[in-house]
Amino acid sequence: MSAEYGRKDLRGTNTGIEWGSASHSAVYRDVSDNDETRDENSLQQNDTGKQTFGDFLKETCESLGRVQDGDQRRDIGSKDQRNEGYPNDQDHDLHQDCQQSPASSTLPPKEASKQVLEPKAEEVTYPEGGLRAWLVVFGTFCGMLAAFGLANAVGTYQAYLSTHQLADYDASTIGWIFSIYVFLAFFCGVQIGPVFDAKGPRWLIFAGSVCLVAAVMGLAEATEYWHFILTFGIFGGLGTSLIFTPAMSSIGHFFRVSRGNASGLAATGGSVGGIMFPLLLQHLFETVGFAWATRIMGFILLFLVTMANLCIRSRLPPKVGGSVWPDPGIFKDKVFALTTAGVFFVEWALFIPISYITSYALHVGINSTFSYQLLAILNVGSFFGRWLPGYVADRWGRFNTMIITVFLCLMFVIGLWLPAATPNSAVRDNMPLIVIFALGFGFSSGSNISLTPVCVGQLCETEQYGRYYATCYTVVSFGCLTGIPIAGALIGLDGGEYWGLILFTGACYSVGLVCFTTARIMSVGWGLKAVF
Repeated sequence: MSAEYGRKDLRGTNTGIEWGSASHSAVYRDVSDNDETRDENSLQQNDTGKQTFGDFLKETCESLGRVQDGDQRRDIGSKDQRNEGYPNDQDHDLHQDCQQSPASSTLPPKEASKQVLEPKAEEVTYPEGGLRAWLVVFGTFCGMLAAFGLANAVGTYQAYLSTHQLADYDASTIGWIFSIYVFLAFFCGVQIGPVFDAKGPRWLIFAGSVCLVAAVMGLAEATEYWHFILTFGIFGGLGTSLIFTPAMSSIGHFFRVSRGNASGLAATGGSVGGIMFPLLLQHLFETVGFAWATRIMGFILLFLVTMANLCIRSRLPPKVGGSVWPDPGIFKDKVFALTTAGVFFVEWALFIPISYITSYALHVGINSTFSYQLLAILNVGSFFGRWLPGYVADRWGRFNTMIITVFLCLMFVIGLWLPAATPNSAVRDNMPLIVIFALGFGFSSGSNISLTPVCVGQLCETEQYGRYYATCYTVVSFGCLTGIPIAGALIGLDGGEYWGLILFTGACYSVGLVCFTTARIMSVGWGLKAVF
């Protein structure tokens, strides 16, 4: 092989070898006025114009003993300074590979350089903060405030429509409007997640913003049942999915150690919307009517999604050779399969109290003003429940924290809501008890949204985060599709009472708790001190 391959004149003062890629490059320069004399064998090889790649690579490794860092040379061959003087960690690994892997010299030049310089998955670093990272969290907060703020206001719309435009329809039929919304919000992730992995979030979030604003503006003009299905159910659900999935996945590109805390902070946007929108709608319904109340909400969403489009970005490059299709083979991982089952049952239960707590309060005789405010009270608890468990999860373990919060959900549903809803109960219309339930359930259920993506992300590489998350929620979405209508049907079967709905909610949380606990035991055993 020619001695001219991959290098300039060995005696020149600007001798260099450069390998590069789109993401990083390693440039080594042998600049030395003191190294003008070379080994005689090397000079003879240079004169004859012949040199093997192994000899060339050996020379290259020897030349790495001196590296120019500005105007100061550092000796990186010293054992005491082996971690200093390299432009980056990949360069250090290259030097070690050259010393320890003589077999690489037998490879063709292109393959040898690829073997030595290809970055390893474990070398991916995360900023864990900084302006750009926190702007992504802020943008996700705005997106979640718009998308899941609307989702957390479904109880207000359900209670209003059941007594106005859709008064002739039963609770189960009206429930399909909101169940379709929640179903599409999660189901569309089957394609959105892998597209995010391959293309990034920008165009996905833009498309979601258009759909979401159009849905709310169209809802203001709706009068017939199918109008509500089309606007709120289909367009609203699709827009929420296009914003929610890439926004939450983008946080995983900037945080790993603090991912639970960052995701929790972003997810509080949904709770802020759940506090603000029901109170706003309650006031506007009475003052300007349904149409203008909904239009005003649409303009608020327009501002929020604009901020999301400006701030949300991804950082890591697309996974090489990745497909935009989900991989059912993921479910061969038993821990992931159990985690998906746990999320399924938890989400099956989650949206039932959110959708029916206002109509429940009206049913037991609480005044209409406070009944609408009850949903906002629930979301006050959810605000802290989305952030604080995420902060704790980074220290105690994501699955550990999830198990605790799901257990608390079960206790609040069975221990407080069921007694308050039982016919002829002494606490049937006990307002303080219902307020305590709303705050407690809101806090404990906040992690149902904020921690589930973190638990799923713990089971895969960051570059596959979108695919794993989307595959999980494709299954979960069918629980969201059926949960609200089943709850409405149970109300009809119980003669307008809510105790059957509450028992169904408690049963779902019980099974979800078993699934998450089993997944943890399979991963780290029975030890209570294990962080997982």
